[in-house]
Amino acid sequence: MSNKAAIFFFRSATIGAIVLVFILLAVSGAEAKYASIVIDAQTGKVRHAVNADTRNYPASLTKLMTLYLLFEAVDQKKMTFNSRLSVSRRAANRPASRLGLKRGQSIRVKDAVMALIIKSANDVASVVAESLAGDERRFALLMTAKARKLGMSRTTFRNASGLPHRGQLSTARDMSTLARSIYKRFPHYYHLFKRTTFTFQGHTYRTHNKVLKYYAGAEGMKTGYIRASGYNLVTSSNRNNHRLIGVVFGGNTPKSRDRHMVNLLNRTYKKIAGTVLMANAAKSRTKRKVTGKSNSQNNVWGIQVGAFYSKNPAYKLANTISKKYARVLKNGKIKVMPLYKSRNRVLYRARILGIGKRSAYRVCRLLKKNRRPCLELRLPGEVELASRQ
Repeated sequence: MSNKAAIFFFRSATIGAIVLVFILLAVSGAEAKYASIVIDAQTGKVRHAVNADTRNYPASLTKLMTLYLLFEAVDQKKMTFNSRLSVSRRAANRPASRLGLKRGQSIRVKDAVMALIIKSANDVASVVAESLAGDERRFALLMTAKARKLGMSRTTFRNASGLPHRGQLSTARDMSTLARSIYKRFPHYYHLFKRTTFTFQGHTYRTHNKVLKYYAGAEGMKTGYIRASGYNLVTSSNRNNHRLIGVVFGGNTPKSRDRHMVNLLNRTYKKIAGTVLMANAAKSRTKRKVTGKSNSQNNVWGIQVGAFYSKNPAYKLANTISKKYARVLKNGKIKVMPLYKSRNRVLYRARILGIGKRSAYRVCRLLKKNRRPCLELRLPGEVELASRQ
């Protein structure tokens, strides 16, 4: 082989090795920007998953672990919600998003909690880290150790805030595990994630978690963004006593991320509703086979007199009609039953149930004569009726 050929071969091999190293680094780091998962908060059952175990940059979803360790410290009586945390120069100099704390200042624990949830304040995250562990590096080690104990096997933390760090990685599944752990371990603090405003030193901060504000049943949790991650979101939602936890990594915009989360939750709730209906139908068929009798006598008769996009008008109308036709509807019960529509809208159906078939048809005839809408209803006795809250 000539010298020139040898040099060319060496350079080609070197370039190939470098390319291979970069490929391996990419695979070992953040693997796929988009990922999502939806789980049952109570059981942990996975209802939906795409790229759920690929490692991505969690951004400010990291603050959920910071909050976990802060809640734990309060429960262990290492501090109270009124304890004051000191602000160091390093914490005060953290980049946005920030509360604007100054060196030498202090902040109460309860204000720190709300600043992390609502403002996603990076300076506050550093204050918490330094207060609990002395410095943020040691706190990150505590965060990672806690992650392992919770079963978050593919998560590594390097700071308390989620600010960019090539070694700070997590997965959609791990983040759903963390959110569920907060729900199970700290039910007495869980309600704080539903707050939409928080006031500190005369200034009111508002949440930028739009899903919490506009999705019926949403209970909040955490948004996150850095350029390398895209727009991330962890949210929980409770409908008909069924709580879900959803995680989305890598949204292109806040709006598209939020729409995607809403679609995932809606699809999951529809599947759950379908499963419940099929299970009830199967139980009903089994019961008829065992008894050899029809269960038609268990049907609930009633009327629907209107539907509205808020509860109060629905209840008011049903109550008015119930009083006006009290003689016919004397055994009826007013029920305002939600119907979940597209675009996060809820339609509240005004109904009077438990009145019998003859009474239902009689009242509807009377209402229709007066040009009022009325629909006779026959519902299965097994249906769970949602009353006005």
